[in-house]
Amino acid sequence: MKNIVFTLIGLILSFNTLAIQFNEGKQYITLSKPHIHDDTPQALEFFSFFCSYCYQFEHVYHISDVVKKNLPVGIKLVKYHVDFLGNELGQMLTHAWAIAITLGVEDKVILPLFDEIQKKHAIFDEKSLKQAFIKAAGISSKQYDIAWNSLSVKSLVAKQQKATIDMNLQAIPEFFVNGKYMVNIAGLYNSNINKFVNNYAKLVVFLINKK
Repeated sequence: MKNIVFTLIGLILSFNTLAIQFNEGKQYITLSKPHIHDDTPQALEFFSFFCSYCYQFEHVYHISDVVKKNLPVGIKLVKYHVDFLGNELGQMLTHAWAIAITLGVEDKVILPLFDEIQKKHAIFDEKSLKQAFIKAAGISSKQYDIAWNSLSVKSLVAKQQKATIDMNLQAIPEFFVNGKYMVNIAGLYNSNINKFVNNYAKLVVFLINKK
C-alpha cells in the first residue's frame, strides 16, 4: 500500500515536469461525428469489469486517480460501464455501476468488484453481485434494493447504454474528452509506467482546454 501511495505522489508531483507534443491522429483522434450535448461529460471513460486491460488501468496504472488529481477545477471524471461483455452479467454490472454513481461510492466498489470478477471469479449471478457490492460499499441490502429499482438508477443505466452506442465504442478502455476527442492509447504507450500515466493525464487536460 505504501508503495502505491508513493507512486501516486510521484506521478502527481512530476505531472508538470514532463514535456510531450500531442498530435491529432497519433496521441488523440478527433471524432468524425462528435456528440456534444449539455449533459455530455467533459471527461468520460468507458470500462468493463470483464476487461483485463481496464483492470490494469485501475489496479496497476491508477490512471483514473492521476487524471482526477490533475483535472481543472469544476471538471469531474465520469466513468461508464459497458455491457457488451459478460452477457447478462455484464448488463447487471452496468446496473450496479449506476447504483455506485448514484450513491457516490464508485471509489469504494470499483477495485473490490474487479477483484471478485478478475481474480476470485466469485461474481456469477445477481445474488453474488449484490453481496459483493453491499460489502464493498458499506450499505444495507435494503438500500441496494431500493437503489436497484429506483427510476434514477434505471435512467442512468439507459444513459450509459446510449453513450456506448453514440460514441460507437469498439474497444475498452476508451477515454473521450468534450464529446469530440478520443485518447489513442497506442500513441501514448511508453514502457515507463510513470511517463505513460503522466502523458495520459496531460493529454486529457490538453484536450479539455483545446477549442
